[in-house]
Amino acid sequence: MKRMMISLLLASAGAMLSVPAGAAPAPAAVASAPIPVTVHYRTATVDGVKMFYREAGPADGPVVLLLHGFPTSSHMFRNLIPALADRYHVIAPDYPGFGQSDAPDRTKFAYTFQHYADMVDTLVQQLGARRYTMYVMDYGAPVGYRLALKHPERVAGLIVQNGNAYEEGLGDFWNPIKAYWKTGGQKERDSLSGLVKPETTKFQYTDGMSDLSNISPDNWVIDQAYLDRPGNRDIQMDLFLDYRTNVPLYPKFQEFFRTRKPPTLIVWGKNDKIFPAEGARPYLRDLPDAELHLIDSGHFALEDRFAEIEPLIRTFLDTKVAAR
Repeated sequence: MKRMMISLLLASAGAMLSVPAGAAPAPAAVASAPIPVTVHYRTATVDGVKMFYREAGPADGPVVLLLHGFPTSSHMFRNLIPALADRYHVIAPDYPGFGQSDAPDRTKFAYTFQHYADMVDTLVQQLGARRYTMYVMDYGAPVGYRLALKHPERVAGLIVQNGNAYEEGLGDFWNPIKAYWKTGGQKERDSLSGLVKPETTKFQYTDGMSDLSNISPDNWVIDQAYLDRPGNRDIQMDLFLDYRTNVPLYPKFQEFFRTRKPPTLIVWGKNDKIFPAEGARPYLRDLPDAELHLIDSGHFALEDRFAEIEPLIRTFLDTKVAAR
């Protein structure tokens, strides 16, 4: 017993002697700090057009493809990307005419949703992404679903945030746009000019939000700066007109849901007037196993309820996608 006590005292003394003078002894175990995520800001040339994209995460991780809406860009995912990139390979492109991507002359470039889907397809193939979970929001839904029709086997999962695939989701907000679809006329085109004005851009970020103090004014200031670039108004009017080509594809999108049954998470700002909650519930007809969360928020729900939505996304990816 005496010999054991002497051994313990000597060990303790040795440990104390190894500590520099004036320094406190190190704790027995120190939790390792998380490694900071680096987000890369890159460009690739697709069909002669410079496409900007944000990329982060391990190159061999499961791919998460983030597809933005109108009138924003990959900027809308600036908080989500680092939150996922410890485990997932995250790719978030800007479509031509949005964000930091080129905006070629509309007389020389087709601003259509099919063209966007084809270009995103080329981009992700250039980056070596052969299978991916898609986060689709607003315009990102028809872009992503067209991509899914091209390569249904590549879709590992869906995260749907205020992204429509059902006629029930085209409410009163769409009536002036539908009038433009019928005629394609200049009068109806001009009547939509308010959709690219500062007050409408701000409205998209503030209407229906649960807490306006969560919403950075940088959002609508940045988006409006892009909208106000020379020629961009006509680019957006061309896209409003081409949106009509998405509606006849809704049955094909829905068939994809039914036949492929991708794991699906729906996180929907239920106060959104552009894509209201009436467009969220029909997904369950074709994807009865989908997880649906109607969030007390508006169109850009990530800005308002990120702390609520991010864990839902993370849990979904970890349990329904990466675990497969």
